[in-house]
Amino acid sequence: MKSARLFLSCAALLCATGAAQAIEYKSIGPAPAIFYDAPSLKGRKMFVAPRGMPVEVVLTYGDWVKVRDAGGDLSWVEAKMLVVRRNVVVKTGGTRIRESAADTAPVSFTTDKGVLLELLETAPAGWLKVRHRDGQSGFVKAGEVWGS
Repeated sequence: MKSARLFLSCAALLCATGAAQAIEYKSIGPAPAIFYDAPSLKGRKMFVAPRGMPVEVVLTYGDWVKVRDAGGDLSWVEAKMLVVRRNVVVKTGGTRIRESAADTAPVSFTTDKGVLLELLETAPAGWLKVRHRDGQSGFVKAGEVWGS
């Protein structure tokens, strides 16, 4: 009986703290990063992530971070390989980046699937202000990119 109460108390605490935490995103820093299957350099190397790639932080364990990529895959990366600067990845080809945060705003440029955009700021009503590496900027709907 005591273990059941302890279990329920822990479960309630986890639910309460989980609901209060926001999803945290970071990006791979200036150098490509190796993703591992375990939080150790002795783990199996799974993938080399390109610089700037956005990841969702799932868990931090010492000098290691468990991350989820845009494809939903989980892996481990050294914390020192991540930066706070936020990037997003375009989900579908032909995504329109607009001059202002409105469906009726003129199109600034269009992007292909998988294009990396720097997240400059969040805008009202589910829009994000973004910048392409060539310097063009504009607004995209948050649902059309991953990493926001």
